[in-house]
Amino acid sequence: MKLPSRHRSTLLIPIFILLFIGNVFAQSTVVSGTVRDASTKETLPYVSVFFKDTKIGTQTDINGKYTISASGPQTALTFNYVGYQVVTKNVLPSVTQTLDVSLAPSANSLDEVVVVGGKKIRYRNKDNPAVELIRQVIAHKDDNRIKSYQTVAYQQYEKMLFSVSNVSEKFKGKKMFRNYQFLFQEQDSTLIGGKNLLPVYIQESLSDNYLSKDPLKSKSVVVAQKQVEFDARYIDNKGMKAYFDRMYQDIDIYQNNISVISNDFLSPIADGAPAFYKFFITDTLKNQKPEVIELSFTPRNTGDMLFEGKLYVTNDGQYAVTGASFGVNKSINLNFVRAMKIDLNFEPNAAGKYSLSKSKLLADFGIGKTKGIGFTGERTLTFKKYQFDTKLPDTIFEGKSKVVLADATKRNDLYWKQNRLDTISANQLKIYGNIDTLQNLPSFKRTMKIVTLLFAGYQNYGPYEIGPVNTFYSFNNVEGFRLRLGGRTTPELSKRFYFENYAAYGFKDEKWKFFLSGTYSINNKSIYEFPQNYIRASFQRDTKIPGQELQFVQEDNFLLSFKRGVNDMLLYNDFYKVDYVKEYENHFSYTLGLKKWSQTPAGGLSYQNDAGQFVNRLTTSEVSLQLRYAPNEKFYQGKIYRSPIIDRYPVFNLRYTAGLKGVLGGEYNYHNIMGSIDKRFYLSQLGYSDVTLEGGYVAGKVPFPLLDIHRANQTYAYQLSSYNLMNFLEFVSDHYVSINIDHNFNGFFFNKIPLLKKLKLREVVTFKALYGGLRDENNPAITPGLYSLPDYEDGSKRTYALGKDPYIEGSVGVGNIFKLLRVDLVKRFNYLNHPSVSEWGIRARVKFDF
Repeated sequence: MKLPSRHRSTLLIPIFILLFIGNVFAQSTVVSGTVRDASTKETLPYVSVFFKDTKIGTQTDINGKYTISASGPQTALTFNYVGYQVVTKNVLPSVTQTLDVSLAPSANSLDEVVVVGGKKIRYRNKDNPAVELIRQVIAHKDDNRIKSYQTVAYQQYEKMLFSVSNVSEKFKGKKMFRNYQFLFQEQDSTLIGGKNLLPVYIQESLSDNYLSKDPLKSKSVVVAQKQVEFDARYIDNKGMKAYFDRMYQDIDIYQNNISVISNDFLSPIADGAPAFYKFFITDTLKNQKPEVIELSFTPRNTGDMLFEGKLYVTNDGQYAVTGASFGVNKSINLNFVRAMKIDLNFEPNAAGKYSLSKSKLLADFGIGKTKGIGFTGERTLTFKKYQFDTKLPDTIFEGKSKVVLADATKRNDLYWKQNRLDTISANQLKIYGNIDTLQNLPSFKRTMKIVTLLFAGYQNYGPYEIGPVNTFYSFNNVEGFRLRLGGRTTPELSKRFYFENYAAYGFKDEKWKFFLSGTYSINNKSIYEFPQNYIRASFQRDTKIPGQELQFVQEDNFLLSFKRGVNDMLLYNDFYKVDYVKEYENHFSYTLGLKKWSQTPAGGLSYQNDAGQFVNRLTTSEVSLQLRYAPNEKFYQGKIYRSPIIDRYPVFNLRYTAGLKGVLGGEYNYHNIMGSIDKRFYLSQLGYSDVTLEGGYVAGKVPFPLLDIHRANQTYAYQLSSYNLMNFLEFVSDHYVSINIDHNFNGFFFNKIPLLKKLKLREVVTFKALYGGLRDENNPAITPGLYSLPDYEDGSKRTYALGKDPYIEGSVGVGNIFKLLRVDLVKRFNYLNHPSVSEWGIRARVKFDF
């Protein structure tokens, strides 16, 4: 079942938990500046900078610049660099300030220092020993990665922690938090940016993992897992875990691209890394066996999706990575991400080869760059008990690639204490009980009801909830002002039976519309919980625009009331439907449907046969089968629709519909087949493309309302799946193929322009092409017995069949405006001689992205 993905606002609810009554006025000490050599005046990269007597620190970048912040008052900074004297400078507490520093070489290393005056040396790859070293690391990647073994078995412990950050004493003392003081105990202030952290969410898992090289297979058996459980009325706990897992994926330094915060970053040891990074040998650790070289790297362009930091590489001919510590430049085009830090540790095995022993990813999010309440996410992976090239029985890999044992969630505290592969603080363990206490407070319950209403659109009253609120009022040319009220039952009433209903009234046409459905859950689970298995019967009497997919609860969204051009075509519909939905754990699903549809044209739309007679009602009866396969799909289940978390995996859809003449009043026999493939392609530094291929074929002689009426858009909101400069009912086909490409460059070009780089805008381009047509048997100009294609009131033609040329439109756009808005300039390339069409248009849409 293909489900809409536009309801991403529901994903903001778990984030609101972490920021649930945000305050942007936390007091911080923020210092920026440049560090130079006192003699040569050259800037010094990778100087260690710390607030005195704290663990709050940073490093200068390749240009010697630094920024460091702390949530409370600080009075001094310490600067430390190999071969130079340590310098301490006083700073003003709780103030944003600039401090430039010059470092003098230390006396005991003056004989080792070579002073080079004159112009700054231009960085080059040629004859650069650091670049030669990184090329050796790249050449030996396949020998050093874990997949070089025939088989691997190991244990993995995962801990995911989310915390409110930058919490000040003044903020804690606010009246609104008088019931939440238990949350503010023993904060940790040693992580990113030195911000005070208040843990509010935690999840843990312990798993046994197996890999096989030939044939390539993998298996993960989760033997224990636990997480904070929020009230299911407000939060989809499984969906939230899937969403966080997507943002915080495994970090494999040996891959060409590393996915972090839903974006692909080029690895510093990717095949093409020397073209995008600058590399420097900054230290040699000779007291280790084998000898290890410290290799620092930074982006050539600080706004690109690249890392900066340090690698540690063996100097023994294997060129294995023994450790890494890196983050991103503050100029990078990431929404709400204020800082990021990744640490990787590798340990040698008996054969002297290095395997990952620990991985830690921290990311700090907030609206402001440094000030204000935010939240910090931390994911730590610990790997132990490696076994290499041992015989693994084939039975291990049977079934799904990831299995959760039935009793995994039932492990007691003693089990966790004995089996965790890493330490965990008492503060972090407290969060399990803290959230339970928090959710029982009446003030928190009231807050969550308001948040759910704002973001999900429903007001919960226990067994029944009213909504969605954005459909309560709308208007169009046929109905005029339209009021609607409805809702649905919840699992609190019954886990087996669900009912949904609404009633609406148009003040211009003076007609009532309504909808009623009853659903029976066959697997005795919520019908909104994966995997679904239910049967639903429904009746709906309402209006719709021809060719627009009818979504029961979103057809009369208020924001879609504003339309351009002539918009007077509408259908009155009676739908009688019975559907059976079955989903499987591997994300294959099918839907069997039986539908009777009676449609009556309204407004400027009329059905007229070739004898000139007007047809008041068209009735069809259909049976349908829809297949959907979405391998590795993850999603967040909102209050209205499931919101997929888009990844690199394709989604396949196939739908077959058969019209049955003489059954339940059906007037036509026909067959309609439609198929589509959706796929996101990540192109490393060039961003990503969302591509949809679609095709359809109608077999049989049918009037135009039963043909494929192509999705048009006459609103001012940009719609990804529609043709935004096509008029409603402008084109019909009985066979077609289409391609839709939406490419986001993630600021690749804008980051080279200083002003645009500061605004963090992103470039977007789209291309849409539709090729199709009508066979003679379905063309009313050739074949008698069909409805005439609609005309405008002045007699000009309104509806067409596609000719030899495909319909083409494209757009260029700017995204990330105010971090939420995308605006496109759309161009229609052909069929410009049709009446009431525009060659150009400006469209906008709201899109929340990192």
